Amino acid sequence: MRNIKSYKNITPTIKESCYIDDSAVLYGDIKLGEDVSVWPLVAARGDVNTISIGARTNVQDGSVLHVTRKSKSNPTGNPLIIGEDVTIGHKAMLHGCELGNRILVGMGAIIMDGVVVGDDVIIGAGSLVPPNKKLESGYLYVGNPVKQARPLKEDERAFLTISSSNYVLLKNEYIEEQAN
Repeated sequence: MRNIKSYKNITPTIKESCYIDDSAVLYGDIKLGEDVSVWPLVAARGDVNTISIGARTNVQDGSVLHVTRKSKSNPTGNPLIIGEDVTIGHKAMLHGCELGNRILVGMGAIIMDGVVVGDDVIIGAGSLVPPNKKLESGYLYVGNPVKQARPLKEDERAFLTISSSNYVLLKNEYIEEQAN
């Protein structure tokens, strides 16, 4: 695949159950779990650190995923770690942060270096999460800079896995159609 590229002899590790759109580009040290989907025009560069994406996570159109280089002041740099059942909305930018499980990152949201997001979180569209911020599990966060708005409702918590499940179904349809 021309859109899956090695960097320094390290090639992305992609499970057979994953869907990668032909217009998405993945470089270097990237590991995708089962049933991950990466949609049109996504750019993911695991060149100066690692990217790990958990099972059933979807990265939607135009999103950018990157990392921070290791340095004297930051010996481990900032890898990008994304948990399971995460929905990353269109045009989101994730840079050297850590996301737990069952998260919705709204369209156009920016999550910066050193951020740690707990499980069961919704980050509103267009929100900016500044460097090194910690987002507690179970809340809706909105704004620029992001602020904790309120606890998630039960139907919102349930939607987090419904969303990831819907994208697993969709990517399976794309894979099936391309096989025919």
